Amino acid sequence: MYNQIDSNKRRTALLVALFVGILAAAGYVYGQISGYGNTGLVLALIISTIWTLISWYAGSKITLSSLGAKELTDKSQFPTLWNTVENLSITAGIPRPKIYIVNDRSPNAFATGRDPEHASVAVTTGLLQILDKTELEGVLAHELAHIQNYDTRLMVLIGVLVGALVMLGDWMFRGALFGGDRKSGNGIFMIIGLIFIILSPLIAELIKLAISRRREYLADASGSLLTRYPEGLASALEKIRDNASPMQKRSNATNHLWISDPKAKSLGERASGLFATHPPINDRITELRGMLSNN
Repeated sequence: MYNQIDSNKRRTALLVALFVGILAAAGYVYGQISGYGNTGLVLALIISTIWTLISWYAGSKITLSSLGAKELTDKSQFPTLWNTVENLSITAGIPRPKIYIVNDRSPNAFATGRDPEHASVAVTTGLLQILDKTELEGVLAHELAHIQNYDTRLMVLIGVLVGALVMLGDWMFRGALFGGDRKSGNGIFMIIGLIFIILSPLIAELIKLAISRRREYLADASGSLLTRYPEGLASALEKIRDNASPMQKRSNATNHLWISDPKAKSLGERASGLFATHPPINDRITELRGMLSNN
């Protein structure tokens, strides 16, 4: 587990460096083509710094807000959920994360936050309706494992920084369209903007895959160690699979957060190829039940 934490911290630093490099390069190209010189580079560095700070300190709030999540502040509303998160947090030795509810019939859950002291767990109303206490415990243990392993820090950065790349492409494209008298470079600038717009989803997927789908297997294993009962999560994943439906609010920037692909039974979920953000759910169930047979 400690190796995973160290690895995630290194990847966080590399991700930030990659993001700043991409924006700086785009700013330099913009300045050279448009005639603004190094102003474009300076502007890009300022934007990258602001966005990095935003993603670090407010990324979780932005993500939760974009998904329509509402914080649970009254224990009496969902006492089983509250008590389960609280008990698992004590067992894991981390502060109790904030709890959020997403009003969606699709059964799903995710964790977010830059560290265990600033973490949150969100579950959909659909998940709460179909899982029993043991299954819910398995899912929440999985999400707390993401917090323990610092997976959530990487998830937050990806969600917000990918959004910045999309914004950059739009800015470049609009700058070319309404660039005033600097016509000489506008055609090239428009092409670069279009490239960013087209490639942003691809860049998003590649960054997610840099984290590796293995993190889901690791969280499954770590969560099962926390509960000492892999069957709880295995049974929960079966119900999530069998009751899957497309989530109302989903995007490429946040799809990787969820315990199950929010696109539900679309082509993207059925495929287990290069750009799948989640490992096949049946494989995860098999791995969990393999833990039982090995004990």
